[in-house]
Order: sequence, then structure tokens, then C-alpha cells
Amino acid sequence: MALHLLKLCVGATSIDDLRDWVAQRALNAMSAGHAPHSFHTTRMVPKRMEELLDGGSLYWVIKGQVQARQRLLDITTFTDGEGIGRCNLILGPEVIDTDFQPRRPFQGWRYLTEADAPRDLASETADMPSELRRELTELGLL
Repeated sequence: MALHLLKLCVGATSIDDLRDWVAQRALNAMSAGHAPHSFHTTRMVPKRMEELLDGGSLYWVIKGQVQARQRLLDITTFTDGEGIGRCNLILGPEVIDTDFQPRRPFQGWRYLTEADAPRDLASETADMPSELRRELTELGLL
């Protein structure tokens, strides 16, 4: 069973903002001759890397709701210019919409089990604007 990470998507106000960021990172990677992926740098290195890389994803919290995920392709560690150990979460290029799941603010990242992870967005709500989905979810109608 896959293990996932949960992280706040700081600076993004919508899934479209996240998609724009991911697309820009993918273009930068391709222009440098790399595979079209994005990455997220964090200070802490996950201790359960094997489980995360066995089909895990990074779930993004946007405006207090888990709204999307990206596949975790790799986790690399490095030391930055100031001598601080860091970690790059290498992410797949596709941003997958998920059912909304409310989350309170937190620092860093959290592990998320398969059982606790929100499902990928159902096809009947895929074309619905995210703000409408948010309101319907908060009202308990989705």
C-alpha cells in the first residue's frame, strides 16, 4: 500500500495556479535537456522514502482543502550553498484533481496513508468550477 505526503501549496490560490507553476517548471526542465518534471524543495528528508516511491503522491492543500496531487517520481538529497541539507521531491508533470478534503494549516509536510487520502476527482464533477465544488463540499452536498 502506497504512502503519500501532504503539503500546503503556499502561494497558489487555485489548481490553475498550481498547474501554471508545474507547466513552467516542466518547460524549464525540458529546455535544460531533462525530463518534463517539476520538483519541490524541502528541508526535511522523509524517513519512509521507499514507501513513498512505491506509488506515492504529493497531495496539495490549496485554500484549506486538499485539491490535487502529483505523483512522486524520486526524492533526492543535497546540501545547499549555505551548508544546509535539503531534499528535492521530484514530481510527475500531471496535476490530478482530487475530491476536496478540509485541512487545517500546518508546517512542513505530513505523511498520508492510502486510506486517508482523498479520491481522484469523480468524472461527473470534473468539469465543475473549483469554487463551486468547494462551496458544495463545504455544504456537504458533494
